[in-house]
Amino acid sequence: MARLFIVRHGNTFDKGDTVTRVGARTDLPLSVSGREQARHLAAHFAGTRFTAALCSTLVRTRQTARAILSQRSDSPALLIAPFLTEIDYGPDENQPEDVVAARLGPALEAWDRDGTPPPGWKVDPGVLRVGWRALLARAAKLPEDANALIVTSNGIARFLPDVVDEMPAGLDRKLKTGAWGELIVTPARSELLSWNQRP
Repeated sequence: MARLFIVRHGNTFDKGDTVTRVGARTDLPLSVSGREQARHLAAHFAGTRFTAALCSTLVRTRQTARAILSQRSDSPALLIAPFLTEIDYGPDENQPEDVVAARLGPALEAWDRDGTPPPGWKVDPGVLRVGWRALLARAAKLPEDANALIVTSNGIARFLPDVVDEMPAGLDRKLKTGAWGELIVTPARSELLSWNQRP
């Protein structure tokens, strides 16, 4: 069975910064703490031989993925998959989180709970679920001992649990910065073994 590690990029803000809603149109690099998270991820996965590696077009995901892959000389080439690029937060893009929460109220809670997009956000959950299903179908064709690294953002990763066959009970769909989930895939089934793991 192939094993997939779904990793969210590291922080783009540090303590004391004004945290904003960073989406597809806000291509920030990793912050100081984000680079530290990437180093911790790299150390954790140093013993894992990846046979495939994908990330989004965004700098923060490329930096995180490259940090992880830099630990081994036999790492695969990093491929860019536009499907993995963060969603567009519409009028809330790059706005302070307290302003976003005040504008959206309960709609933000629905997004966190079940992935229902708030008004004005440019995201199609159905398309994202199709994208994840297609990726899992491709992963099912990998050799049984394959390990794949997939680095993305929270707005994309949160739809993966919707398409797996099995997952832990009570899973919180939000994937934290610098955290990962582990998934096994065979031609017959997919199982999310863990979510929100950190080194």
